[in-house]
Amino acid sequence: MQELHDAPLAPLTTFRLGGPAARLVTATTDAEVIAAVREADADGTPLLIIGGGSNLVIGDKGFEGTALRIATSGFELTGTTLELAAGEVWTDAVARTVEAGLAGVECLAGIPGSAGATPIQNVGAYGQEVSSTITEVIAYDRRAGETVALTAAECAFSYRHSRFKADPDRYVVLRVRFALEDADGLSAPLKYAETARALGVEPGERVPLADARETVLKLRAGKGMVLDPEDHDTWSAGSFFTNPILTDADFAVFHARVKERLGDGVEPPAYPAGEGHTKTSAAWLIDKAGFTKGYGDGPARISTKHTLALTNRGAATTEDLLVLAREVVAGVREAFGVTLVNEPVTVGVSL
Repeated sequence: MQELHDAPLAPLTTFRLGGPAARLVTATTDAEVIAAVREADADGTPLLIIGGGSNLVIGDKGFEGTALRIATSGFELTGTTLELAAGEVWTDAVARTVEAGLAGVECLAGIPGSAGATPIQNVGAYGQEVSSTITEVIAYDRRAGETVALTAAECAFSYRHSRFKADPDRYVVLRVRFALEDADGLSAPLKYAETARALGVEPGERVPLADARETVLKLRAGKGMVLDPEDHDTWSAGSFFTNPILTDADFAVFHARVKERLGDGVEPPAYPAGEGHTKTSAAWLIDKAGFTKGYGDGPARISTKHTLALTNRGAATTEDLLVLAREVVAGVREAFGVTLVNEPVTVGVSL
């Protein structure tokens, strides 16, 4: 187990932002992860868990405690059952399932980060969410002081949310188990219209697994959502804001604001989100509030490829990023009465 002091954290995040950690521990086995967590808990030391760093906004002052980087490895495929160690690189794991001819996560290709983070956020994109294939999460329960196995139902998955996100200081994910599908080399039925359109098929149809993965990678790359150290549009946390889910009453008020601001002929995106609720598009709200692609003139700007991504143009600080994020939140609220919520986890700072 490697240990460093006054260790830079910015290189461990896709934003490449944030100050140092007082102590950085890198664990390569589950036993090392548990030992580091137990030590911090016994000493009352603040603990920051880092996986792929793709969903973290760390303050410029850094972290006064122990940062635990989970670098465990393990890809075990038995029939259609997949078990991943928390430290496995997610997009590499997706590629391996496609090579194995198994469907279920192929449209989650290109998402940066580690496998252990996927159940926390209930990672989803292009019509798939990990909650549809996860069967069990093995985690260390800091409250009970023991390793536990949580079924998918016990994980309480919902849109970009889970039991782990609701109680962030309790569980440390160690392993994730998935039930994939053998569909003779074909993908799961395509649910996302953009993906189906790009593949020249109708939603609900299946396509060869490799075609689905490659198409998603191209779509993501076109939006700056595939990591590329040479492209500052990818120096981000992907989608910075979640899509708002509004009650029917709130959506009616929002709809009226849209007509008032943009005219009778403009209809905002609206998707069913459970009884009495409607989901709308954060990207649409940001754009229509005047924050277009490339917005900003400082070291932190909106991506030139996608309005949902806030980016570090190479010389930004975390405070630069937060100033931009606050401006966007305030602008959307003023224009449409909807308050955007950040998707990345903030450490030592807040919007």
